[in-house]
Amino acid sequence: MERIRSFIAIELPEEIRAELVSLEQRLQAGQHTFVKWVHPDGVHLTLKFLGSISADLVPEIVEAMNRVARPASPMSLQIGGLGAFPSWNRPQVVWVGLGGEVDRLANLQKNLDSALTRFGFARESRAFKAHLTLGRVRDQASSRDRQRLAEWSRSVGFESSLSFEARALSLMRSQLTPGGAIYTRLASAELGTSGV
Repeated sequence: MERIRSFIAIELPEEIRAELVSLEQRLQAGQHTFVKWVHPDGVHLTLKFLGSISADLVPEIVEAMNRVARPASPMSLQIGGLGAFPSWNRPQVVWVGLGGEVDRLANLQKNLDSALTRFGFARESRAFKAHLTLGRVRDQASSRDRQRLAEWSRSVGFESSLSFEARALSLMRSQLTPGGAIYTRLASAELGTSGV
């Protein structure tokens, strides 16, 4: 039985990706070789990581996505601000934050999380924090490396007034390759289609 490494996300429009390309170039100028930067084409707003699933399960997951998407209308989101998980004191993940209708987005994520439990997916244990991952710090990075990354990232900073409308949930396939992950959309569920 074919297995598919997958997740559910909101894809980003081209103008947002272009802004992230510019930001990543400024961050990469710091020459932090211990950071694995995400290719801007691969940046997306992840709502639920599914892991390795059976291909047979895809139609049922898509139906669950549609059930969650139908009553939810499109929402306006805005990018801006740099952050790190778990914190800038020990950065493991560098990300761009999201503003706008994030409460509605969190509610959408919660409903999606609930709808998928019937297929054996555990509910998220951590509170949902809307973000776009730009880079991951390699495990072997020293405390000093992490401190230098934090200082550099703070000096670069990032504020943007760019906004976009989230209109659909996408079921994405993630294929890991030596050159990085390759993402392919398997299916999408439009938000707010209940009246159609």
